[in-house]
This record gives sequence, structure tokens and C-alpha cells, in this order.
Amino acid sequence: MNTSSIGKRIRKYREAKGWRQEDLAEKAGLSVTYTGMIERGEKVPKLETFITIANVLEVSADLLLADVLATGYITKSSEITEKLAVLPPCERDRIYRVVEAMIRFEGEQ
Repeated sequence: MNTSSIGKRIRKYREAKGWRQEDLAEKAGLSVTYTGMIERGEKVPKLETFITIANVLEVSADLLLADVLATGYITKSSEITEKLAVLPPCERDRIYRVVEAMIRFEGEQ
């Protein structure tokens, strides 16, 4: 299991809130050192700690685990759909064409 991806996602959602590691650590009742180790993938938090972090960040566990779950592609698809929704229609169409071309290319191999 690639535990560093869990830490990277935790960092991503922390930074999206504009928080420093110190802020997350304080809100989750963790040390800054331990929080940094989790974000770097050096430590895997216990389930209770993981749930606390998810709750503090106000994100679902599946978003934090998307890169390590076998069904994580569903979560990634939802994230991409959300990002596409805010783009102008011409940009969405351009991205769809690129994706469709990549899928066609993959099917030919």
C-alpha cells in the first residue's frame, strides 16, 4: 500500500482550508511532528486518528483513501466531474475530446 498518497491527500485538503500543519495538529489533538510524519507518509495513523483528521478536515474517508482503494477511481471520477463543472463549456469539450482520444488509443493497443 502506498501510504504516502494518504498523507499527500491529507496535506491537499489541509492546504485547501488555508491551514498550516500546526493548525491541523491543534484541531486534531496531535503533535506537529506526528502530523508532518503522516503527511510525508512516514507514519500511518491509527483508525481513530484517521477518523479525527477526516472529521477536522470535513472530508470523507474515501477522498483521503482514493489512491489506495480498489474502487478509488469512482472517487477520482467524482472529483474530476466537480472540477469540470466549473469550466467554461468550450474548455470542457476540449478536455472531453482529449480523454476520448486517449481511450480510443488505449483500445487500439
